[in-house]
Amino acid sequence: MIFNEPLIFEISSEGRSAYSLPDIDVPETDIKDILPEEMLREDIAGFPEVSEVDVVRHFTRLSRLNYNVDHVFYPLGSCTMKYNPKINEEVARLPGFTIIHPYQPTEISQGILKLMYELELYLAEISGMDKISLQPAAGAHGELTGMLMIRAYHTLKGDPKKKVILPDSAHGTNPASVSLCGYQVIEIKSDKRGLIDPKELKHIMDEDVAALMLTNPNTLGLFEKDILEITSIVHDKGGLVYCDGANLNALMGIAKLGDMGIDVLHFNLHNTSSTPHGGGGPGAGPIGIKEVLSDFLPVPEIKKNGDNYKLNYNVPHSIGKVKAFYGNINVLIKAYAYIRTMGADGLKRVSEVAVINANYIRNRLKDFYNIPYNRHCMHECVLSDKIQGKHGVTTLDIAKALIDYGFHPPTIYFPIIVKGAMMIEPTETESRETLDRFIEAMIDIAKRAEDDPESLHHAPSSTKVGRLDEVRAARKPNLRWG
Repeated sequence: MIFNEPLIFEISSEGRSAYSLPDIDVPETDIKDILPEEMLREDIAGFPEVSEVDVVRHFTRLSRLNYNVDHVFYPLGSCTMKYNPKINEEVARLPGFTIIHPYQPTEISQGILKLMYELELYLAEISGMDKISLQPAAGAHGELTGMLMIRAYHTLKGDPKKKVILPDSAHGTNPASVSLCGYQVIEIKSDKRGLIDPKELKHIMDEDVAALMLTNPNTLGLFEKDILEITSIVHDKGGLVYCDGANLNALMGIAKLGDMGIDVLHFNLHNTSSTPHGGGGPGAGPIGIKEVLSDFLPVPEIKKNGDNYKLNYNVPHSIGKVKAFYGNINVLIKAYAYIRTMGADGLKRVSEVAVINANYIRNRLKDFYNIPYNRHCMHECVLSDKIQGKHGVTTLDIAKALIDYGFHPPTIYFPIIVKGAMMIEPTETESRETLDRFIEAMIDIAKRAEDDPESLHHAPSSTKVGRLDEVRAARKPNLRWG
């Protein structure tokens, strides 16, 4: 019944209305006396006429078609789409937080300033960085902020440099952030381990390189084992090391990126620390830095003086503001509540379970799917369609088929260095029973690819809309009904 929900236009019946208004108790005024005639119309052509109960039931049924993490497993790799405790939403809705205004004097904003100050301390402790700015609005914004600071640092020294090195497995926003800051992107190929080869890095690293921008664990879900040697090579040539913090869900409480020679790190709080993810945000991408970059932080900083908190705009070489006011406060509150609730032991447990879950999926599926780097992974694992491709079944077929089993597809065709990639991140919030159902669905699809590949070319078959011509939909979208 849900899958066959008609359009609201199709349940329209002439004369029905979803509202009724009482008689007005003030003098009537002809609308033509208020608005110009060219702005008026008698009716809206084709507008549906439905009762209130029809409207309510129609959109309630449609809402059940909306896939969401509160409904079922969301295995997107490199995004950490995990269930978020609702208590953190309640905390962010407390009146003391919802009625504050950024133009309030600091004297009556001490509570939120204290929360932000402590959140900075927590993020510094988790990451091993020296200072934090909460301003950036999302991960890519954090990247841009970090790269602007790196550029300001080198410029002040009289040599802004020209290049930034990125692994070929980098997130797509990384080269964009680098280019926006005026740098040339130099790609370093992953070695047969799926990692950065220190020898190759040493070969391309020179005094014209401003920074190496990497992700650790990388987007293949693999830990850069040579990270200390890698950061040393960059530092020896006068460069800095930026780390994309999108995969912090694998490291919390276990290892600190600041101890690995990382100079700049952004956090995806909407990935890691309890904020609904997707649908356009909002996000939060705080930036962490080592002391060498402290003079370039965005303003204002939050300072503590005794029991009082204030905003400091006196940062010698600040890159300025990167966001209106002080960051996405609602998101920061939820992250603060999450960290306080979990505590140090809880955050460590998050990482441990996320890693165990990813390796459980990898191990269970290794006999059915090609795993290009089939060894211990971190919080996510990457499969490919190499085996299924022999029967004409592609990664897209597999992803679409998963919808019929009640699962959202994983990230597909990324990282781009793996042909036909499927990137799966189970997170720590999924039970073994949920993972088993997902694994059994993947195994069944693998068997269908061998026995009945044609059935997968038309998936999904249980949804309101089946397989779309995605190229045509992108180039010639039909945005109107009728």
